[in-house]
Amino acid sequence: MRTLPFDVVAPALVAALLLGCSASAPAPTAATAPAAPDTPMGAAAAGPMQPEYDAKDGEGRASAAHEKAEDAAPVAEVAAPAPPAAPSPVVVGRSAAAERSSKPAAGPRAPAGAAPAPKKLSAQALAAVRPAPPPAPIAAPAPEPQGSEAYRDYGVNPVEDPAKDRLSTFAIDVDTASYAIARRKILEGSLPPYQAVRAEEFLNYFDYGYAPPATGPFAVHIAAAPSPFTVGHHLVRVAVQGKRVPLKERTPVHLVYLVDTSGSMHSPDKIELAKKSLRMLTESLKPGDTVALCTYAGSVREVLPPTGVESKGKILAAIADLTAGGSTAMASGIDLAYDLAARTLVKGHVNRVIVLSDGDANVGPTSHEEILKTIKRARDKGITLSTIGFGQGNYKDEMMEQLANQGDGNYAYIDSEAQARRVFSEQVGGMLQVIARDVKIQVEFDPELVKSYRLIGYENRNVADRDFRNDKVDAGEIGAGHSVTAIYDVELKPAALKGGASPLVARLRHKAPLGSDKAEETVFRMAPGAIAPTFDAAPADLRFAAAVAGFSEILRHSPHARSWRLSDVEKIARGAASSKGDQQEFIGIVRRASALAGGRPDAVIANAAR
Repeated sequence: MRTLPFDVVAPALVAALLLGCSASAPAPTAATAPAAPDTPMGAAAAGPMQPEYDAKDGEGRASAAHEKAEDAAPVAEVAAPAPPAAPSPVVVGRSAAAERSSKPAAGPRAPAGAAPAPKKLSAQALAAVRPAPPPAPIAAPAPEPQGSEAYRDYGVNPVEDPAKDRLSTFAIDVDTASYAIARRKILEGSLPPYQAVRAEEFLNYFDYGYAPPATGPFAVHIAAAPSPFTVGHHLVRVAVQGKRVPLKERTPVHLVYLVDTSGSMHSPDKIELAKKSLRMLTESLKPGDTVALCTYAGSVREVLPPTGVESKGKILAAIADLTAGGSTAMASGIDLAYDLAARTLVKGHVNRVIVLSDGDANVGPTSHEEILKTIKRARDKGITLSTIGFGQGNYKDEMMEQLANQGDGNYAYIDSEAQARRVFSEQVGGMLQVIARDVKIQVEFDPELVKSYRLIGYENRNVADRDFRNDKVDAGEIGAGHSVTAIYDVELKPAALKGGASPLVARLRHKAPLGSDKAEETVFRMAPGAIAPTFDAAPADLRFAAAVAGFSEILRHSPHARSWRLSDVEKIARGAASSKGDQQEFIGIVRRASALAGGRPDAVIANAAR
């Protein structure tokens, strides 16, 4: 093996050591450093390995709080000292030919006052100037994981015996974000985390064409058919359709756009899509409506005070100027938004804050629980709150859903310009015009006719049976044109199939959109003839809803759907879908999810865990 002459190596090595130790002597330049032979120096020892943070896919349905606690726990690590970095002016291992080719013919002159080349040192002198390694730390905290998403597992409703509990009570939910999130992930090549799947938001994403009410705020449609998934079971659908309100009859609305402009929003599918969404929403407003705009990042900013939609150009210009950058202080932004909303708080009008964010509120002294309390206090004063989610990678679904639930508003997710048009143009009436508040549903099953029942979804909207008539208990709201669908998996007794008796009764309790806090109650009894003799004989809207419910049950790893197959879901959807674009798209989404799962039911779990 060739060795380098000491008088060639020493000057460069000493210069590297002195620079690495921040010595006071000036560093040699490339011109003063001697050319090194083409034999490379020994490689520096590698630094400490960083631990991997691949989340473990634990068995069962662990709560989000438990998962977060595991993620936040520091990991002890004994780290070896890192070697000093080689200074860039010293060229080591460069070939003589390369050195010659890079120099001018006469060679550069050293500038006046340049440091002389370092003197040759003995081996003993080199050892004396070599720095002592720093002491190794006993333990180092794990770096904060980047690109994490937060979802909460609400579990799956159990099977109930009506002889022991004949009442099923829950609050209305018209959110749709869960389906939009799952669709995006499937289209991009992965199955959604099971915690991200909320069956009711899958069901309520679609327009089933329910008949509107002849009078009153809503109509209720109840139907049943044999289950296509489980032999001997029936699926019962309870559907609520809200009345539609023409634009000219809509109550004036006063909106505050609260836009997250933190650095995590800096991408086309976040801040730019949020700006397009707000432009669409602004174009949907009418004279008499007002808009205010504020932002939050490292600090909060009032971009536009309450402004009448007659000055639409001014509103659109303020939206166009939005940019992203900084950290996230959501609580301060919400406080400012409510201050702006208070300026236009008019009795009888709609006052709403609309939050557009990826939910990544990671800076600020205010906890999420305190934010929710602030939202509740504002809601009690008449200012509601809706949330619109954007992006992926660090998306905080749980946070966005809780904000909207506490604020008596809607929660939607925007993954494309087409989805923005759906939410802010085609279905905007449901966001802007409330037709019923604190809507609760209670379904009573006759134990003489029903052996068991299970509600698919609405796990985080459950209401205690005793609180159905407690008007102080908060529930959901219905906007103009909104529809709500609930599916029950039921075992009927033979007597129920003979006809002449109704196996269930549905009751709705709601408050008027404005005025009295005294709720009204309406009773809807299921007609015996509403049970179809076969699944294929059931109405198309019921069959399509069954496909959607089955899809959500499989994706969320419901223990009741272990034998259900995505191929069956696709077949049912294909036979029941209308010509509407969202229903036709659903067929393709199911087919793609089946391909991602490899065509096997258990592959859904295996792929979703990746």
